[in-house]
Amino acid sequence: MKINEITPPAGSARSAKRIGRGTGSGTGKTSGKGHKGQKARSGGGTRPGFEGGQMPLYLRLPKRGFTNRFKKVFAEVNVGSLNAFEDGVVVSPEILIEMGIIRKLCDGVKILGDGELDKRLTVKAHRFSQSAREKIEAAGGSVEVI
Repeated sequence: MKINEITPPAGSARSAKRIGRGTGSGTGKTSGKGHKGQKARSGGGTRPGFEGGQMPLYLRLPKRGFTNRFKKVFAEVNVGSLNAFEDGVVVSPEILIEMGIIRKLCDGVKILGDGELDKRLTVKAHRFSQSAREKIEAAGGSVEVI
């Protein structure tokens, strides 16, 4: 192996383009910035959304809507997905996270009524829809609001 035969491994990072190192390099003299002007200067250029002094689009469009900063977001679980548990188990938010049914707790867990439940479970959650409550109790289980 000779030094001129050494190549970097496939997929490795390429070195940075060396700017301003003479005319023979192809990026000498003006260093790829052209001649003068705003974009040739240090720190030059315009901010995102700038339209040359014309009123930018984000200011021309009307403001709409409202975002409630105090809104509560619940992790939602359908009754049908509770069939993954064995009969007689106490289902809590911690167990739901452990089983991978929900990813994170958010502001709590809400049980929704989509699907059928054929297991007798004790379900502990922060909220229940009316249909979910009825299906859990019809299967012989019980509901506990945390």
